[in-house]
Amino acid sequence: MLNFSWQQLTSYSPLSGSPITRDSAAMIPSESPSRRWPTVADSLASRKLRLLLATALIISLFLAYHRYGAPAGLPTEWAEGNSASQQPPAPASGTTGNTGVDVDWSRFAYTQYVTDSDYLCNSVMLFERLQHLESRADRVMMYPSHMLDPTAASSPTSRDARLLIKARDEYNVKLVPIEVQRRDGADRTWAESFTKLLAFNQTQYERVLSLDSDSVVLQSMDELFLLPPCPMAMPRAYWLYPDTKILSSQVMLLQPSTTEFDRVMDAVSTSARGDYDMEIVNTLYGDSALVLPHRPYDALTAEFRAAPDRHGYYLGSETEEWDPVAAFNEVKFLHFSDWPTPKPWLSTPESTKLKMQPECHMRNGVESCIERDMWNGFYDDFRQRRKRVCENLPAERLRR
Repeated sequence: MLNFSWQQLTSYSPLSGSPITRDSAAMIPSESPSRRWPTVADSLASRKLRLLLATALIISLFLAYHRYGAPAGLPTEWAEGNSASQQPPAPASGTTGNTGVDVDWSRFAYTQYVTDSDYLCNSVMLFERLQHLESRADRVMMYPSHMLDPTAASSPTSRDARLLIKARDEYNVKLVPIEVQRRDGADRTWAESFTKLLAFNQTQYERVLSLDSDSVVLQSMDELFLLPPCPMAMPRAYWLYPDTKILSSQVMLLQPSTTEFDRVMDAVSTSARGDYDMEIVNTLYGDSALVLPHRPYDALTAEFRAAPDRHGYYLGSETEEWDPVAAFNEVKFLHFSDWPTPKPWLSTPESTKLKMQPECHMRNGVESCIERDMWNGFYDDFRQRRKRVCENLPAERLRR
């Protein structure tokens, strides 16, 4: 049986290194050639050849600069790649994009909403990931006002208050007290999900990215803030296809405004009993939203439990071969959704975990358990980070 180490997934690990490859995941050795042919590096060792190549490159760049310009009407950020299959390039570090155009990141924000202590911890964990990834947009947490009295923020006493102050001081989170939006008599799981829609009221920002907190951000998503202007952008809920064709509210890129906030609140007040945040935003924006590719912006952990021939909706193709390593390396936002597997912060019997974990599969005549190792790694990592970020808080946290 082929083994797989969770630590090999360097696209997520804070350790430096190259992304895992199919060969390194499968642990399949390749035969070394019997003789060594000259490499490109060997050829470039020639001083004359290097000089010729450098001269040719300078001439080519000079001619290209004078012959071709950015297509008219495209934003400057897109000048270097206007193919529909390409993502908009992410700006370089600091406030300047990779085209030399200044980007004022204070105009943008990641938003989280909190309804109880469990989801408070989840949100702080998500902001911890954004801090680790060095995201440049602001971070805003909308929290129940009873959790922290702003006038007593310098001397928090409750666990929730200390965690909020930790988010503010260690992860540069801006705290916004709110009243939780709740529908009485609704399913407890979704009764307070309307609170997410208060993101439309964060009008101090030109654009906000709302992410569900029962998730993990694996790679930077800052480039989404530079998409063409639109009131709403969301990925498709690919896991519901083809029976239900709707957009997923797990990731929402929106432009806050008084007009849109009023529209959303009106829709909430007149919504049917079984309608929640996802139904409301689909009613309002389902036919007009900019559709984000769910690859790489919205994957479910359940995708790694499915059989190798059951990934057509995620891949968008019935002919593309499922490669769990390649899939993981491209995912930027991974949502914990494995019904009936409990969420990772809930106590789960070991027997349930063993029953729900992915099966091993035969690959090239060898048994491979890579999906199982990945899936268990997702859950183990979440629990370890939760303990590190949300537990063992000091009795009092003071702003320095």
